[in-house]
Amino acid sequence: MSLITRNTAEIVTEEELAAVLDTDDPSVYIGYAPTGQMHIGHFTTIRKLVDFLEGGLEVTVLIADLHAHLDDEKSPFDLLDQRSLYYQTAIERMIHAAGGDPSQVRFVRGTDFELDPEYMLSILRMATETTISRARRAASEVVREGESPKLGGLIYPLMQSKDVEHLGVDIAYGGLDQRGIYMLARELLPKHGGDKPVCIFAPLLSGLSGEKMSASDTASTIRITDEPEVIESKLEQAYCPAETVEDNGVLEYLRYLVFPILDQEGRSFTVDRPERFGGQLRYETYPEVESDFVSGELHPADLKPAVSREIDYAIEPIRSYFNEHASIIEEAYPDDGAR
Repeated sequence: MSLITRNTAEIVTEEELAAVLDTDDPSVYIGYAPTGQMHIGHFTTIRKLVDFLEGGLEVTVLIADLHAHLDDEKSPFDLLDQRSLYYQTAIERMIHAAGGDPSQVRFVRGTDFELDPEYMLSILRMATETTISRARRAASEVVREGESPKLGGLIYPLMQSKDVEHLGVDIAYGGLDQRGIYMLARELLPKHGGDKPVCIFAPLLSGLSGEKMSASDTASTIRITDEPEVIESKLEQAYCPAETVEDNGVLEYLRYLVFPILDQEGRSFTVDRPERFGGQLRYETYPEVESDFVSGELHPADLKPAVSREIDYAIEPIRSYFNEHASIIEEAYPDDGAR
């Protein structure tokens, strides 16, 4: 239970999770819509899959290609195959970089089953009992909505709810922005012969600008292919006011990505400082870092290079792979457009 729940934002519910973990073959899934290029915000949730594998869960990753098109055509229909290939490859490389075995993960594409007549009939039945306002509320943190939302964005949460049942999993895992959709799934599925999924939510990380992370704002996050000097530059300019934890993306990256990898490898987090400022600092846990940062013992100018070094270390094998297989990204993003 400790392994499965660590570094999460919310569990719905812990009692249900305990019951699932007490069964013979507990299972979990996460879905990724292949839209913009992947970044270390994705890496934090994918790194969590290693905890699930170590905890004995069967792990499924859904490459939700149809969802990527339904969400205001963030991925053009003719690029879904290429972007799905890129996402699966990137996720496999991130699992490997985080110390897991990607061959233990089941990958499924939405188009493998979401166009089947039985599946679509279930969606239509759900649509008859779901109001437009309920669908909008469920999807409001996930899909792109304006004053006149497109119908695809309203079908999206119904399909995501049905996906849980179709994949036959016990646990739905995703960012906290997915909460509205999975609460809808817990309402709808029992009405159609399914079970309420247990839900595990990951925290939403702040961007480097101090606001919500956005894949379309390349300055607010770090792509998994960014070169060392780009990472260093982005961290150097990142929002990281002294003694402040709130909205501090630098500290959040450290907590949810860097320290889990350090723990996996049995390493300490070191901060190099000139001797006149106290010399090197060494930390075994994230709370120790945060305590020193809040007290003023650890200055942002010393923290940022140390975090930059560890993020570069974490993504280096992923970046190297795509440098050698550049065509995968080039074909998925011919205009280098993270829409």
